[in-house]
Amino acid sequence: MTRRWRPNLAFVLGGALAGTLGLSFAGLIALRYLGPEIGFRNAAILLAAAIALATAVLAWLLVRLLLRPIRALETYAVAAETGSAAVPPLHFGTRELHATARRVIAMAETLRDREAAVRAFSDHVTHEFRTPVSAILAAAELLADGGTLTPADAALVGQIEGASAQIEAQLAALRNAVRAREARYTGSSTLSDLLRRLSDDWPALQLDAEGDSMEIPIGEEGLNIVLTQLFRNAVENGASAISLRAVAHGPEIQLLVADDGTGISAGNAPRVFDPFFTTRREAGGTGMGLAIVRNLLQAHGASIALAPSAKGTTFLLTFLQPEA
Repeated sequence: MTRRWRPNLAFVLGGALAGTLGLSFAGLIALRYLGPEIGFRNAAILLAAAIALATAVLAWLLVRLLLRPIRALETYAVAAETGSAAVPPLHFGTRELHATARRVIAMAETLRDREAAVRAFSDHVTHEFRTPVSAILAAAELLADGGTLTPADAALVGQIEGASAQIEAQLAALRNAVRAREARYTGSSTLSDLLRRLSDDWPALQLDAEGDSMEIPIGEEGLNIVLTQLFRNAVENGASAISLRAVAHGPEIQLLVADDGTGISAGNAPRVFDPFFTTRREAGGTGMGLAIVRNLLQAHGASIALAPSAKGTTFLLTFLQPEA
């Protein structure tokens, strides 16, 4: 493959500035000598046309070497971010832009490969476990239907059935966690878009909202998934009221979700977002709810963290405002 020559950025910018300055001096000198020969009016018109043409050439070079490669790289990055078909740029302009673009493309491809590997692993694990778990569950049901089990044996079969159901729930939660990393809920939404829906879904909760007209950079369905999981956790911890507050803080939109439940102990707080961590294992908890919320938010450039709270639990969701 033929190696294409690419100027460095300093050469391009320096050449553009030198060319602009040179055109100005050349115009003054040419006007000094052409004016007496063909008239200053005609000389000015001729020189203006020549300078405009030379400036247009410089502008074309800057567009080709700087603006077009930057826009092409931006288009590629947006396509990679939204999951669309991302075609790498063909032209990179200067050496610096070429190096930067290659690194950005390599990073995007590495992240895509990692996500594909995680998805393939989760699909493989869930597929391989589904058959033996189903076989164990079917065998336990056959034993229970036989009617000849002693109370102790029946209790043991019940434990086997419960464990099988719990494994199936964990596998389903694992699939949902991986899908949350891939889901894209583009657009924006407000709390007012969801208040009626949340009130209908959680009639026992008293809802209070501030900043309900604040635009939050995530689609309504995605925000509903996040808040539904946080509401579910709050109810499971004895909450009867939840407060939502959206505020703009510099380049960020912060959403505080506070409940009046029993709260999270200091010992458990560092682990609440860890996959499969739960204090409700006996009640069927999978420990994947907050992990799914975190994955979904991370897929949208947002984050979630525990915030200090005198009572109950408060989560701080932080979104980056889209650039204008």
